[in-house]
Amino acid sequence: MRKKKHFNKKLTYFLEGCGAYKKNLLMSEAQNHTLGFNSVIMKFSFFLMAIVTLLVTISCEQSKSSLTKGAYDYDVNFLKKHSENLIELSDESGQAMVLVSADYQGRVMTSTASGNKGTSYGWLNYELISSGKKKPQFNPVGGEERFWLGPEGGQYSLYFHSGDSFSIRNWQVPPIIDIEAFEVVTSSKLSATFSKQASLTNYSGTIFDLLITRKISLLAKTDLESKLGLNISEGIKYVGYQTENQIKNVGSLDWKKESGLVSIWLLGMFTPSDQVTVIIPFKPFAGAKELITTSYFGEIPKERISIDDSVLYFTCDGKYRSKIGLSPVIAKPLSASYDFIKQVLTITQFEIMPDASYVNSKWEMQQEPFLGDAVNSYNDGPLADGSQLGPFYELESSSPALELKVGESTMYSQMTCHLEGDFEKLNALSKNILGVDLSTIKK
Repeated sequence: MRKKKHFNKKLTYFLEGCGAYKKNLLMSEAQNHTLGFNSVIMKFSFFLMAIVTLLVTISCEQSKSSLTKGAYDYDVNFLKKHSENLIELSDESGQAMVLVSADYQGRVMTSTASGNKGTSYGWLNYELISSGKKKPQFNPVGGEERFWLGPEGGQYSLYFHSGDSFSIRNWQVPPIIDIEAFEVVTSSKLSATFSKQASLTNYSGTIFDLLITRKISLLAKTDLESKLGLNISEGIKYVGYQTENQIKNVGSLDWKKESGLVSIWLLGMFTPSDQVTVIIPFKPFAGAKELITTSYFGEIPKERISIDDSVLYFTCDGKYRSKIGLSPVIAKPLSASYDFIKQVLTITQFEIMPDASYVNSKWEMQQEPFLGDAVNSYNDGPLADGSQLGPFYELESSSPALELKVGESTMYSQMTCHLEGDFEKLNALSKNILGVDLSTIKK
């Protein structure tokens, strides 16, 4: 309100000044007949230019004041101020849009299903991004799908230096997936491809020379429906995209289990609340619960997690640091979350290879470094010293461990979609896709 009054006051002064200018101009013309027609035209042109400038200023002020935090155009405007090399993917209607950043490793920063004024689905760390600062360990700038590499912990970790204990003070995200930009290979309104070559050393001293290629593609409604295996009801807003992530061994040595392997690890950051629940279906067979890890950062309180015969429910409010993981033996190729406040159903689909080896990311020296998780979810919360990375929550998936010979490459893909609209229609989709009645988990 104070800004509006200040702007109105400036506008009044400007108009009064214009009036005085016009009056003086007429008086001067009456008193000085030597002024020619060209001089009058020149002065009038200046007057018109001032009016045009004012109108442009008013338009800009109105445009800025119409930006609402939580809306897609707010996040686009914010990111354009503080970063470069942004690429926007959009369908013909301008409703489904995805914002991608080369500066942040080909990361999907956010997306929307209903145009510029629609909900912005990705979580962004406004304070960190606007500061322009780089944190020494990890820069949680946000984004709803980022490219990382596993494993995180253990004797083959890429996030701890040899000999260091597996504690948060020693944890270090490799710069290649944290602060270094990726190169733009190609881009269009429907897709963008990025690449980066890197060299990484694991906890045991093994060097990995690799080439990363990452393509993000906006999905048409028919393609999204095909992946979901159903038709999206009228009135449901939707946006979906697929990422294709390739790693190639460009070094001089084959990658072997005895010296450690890497995996492709995809993580999406979203906005938490007391009304957000992560939903992860799994294969229902005897002993399945034994293949779910809930102790990454200590056991999770019972009121925050529920596991029935075939579905895991995880409270993601950004208030308690916790993480869960599912073995590829029981994992299904999808995970989801539902926001009861925004009425948004988020679904990720990915590849699962039940018989393959997956890297183990637990923060300890491991007896089984290749019996890791295929699917994870993380709920951010305060650390021991009271500080916090977010708050945010994550949906995560991983490729199998990559045992690549020199010159070989492998691809790992994931689809992310957001469905927004009437609860009953979204609940019908949830029942079909996840086998879950959302009304039974509403808090």
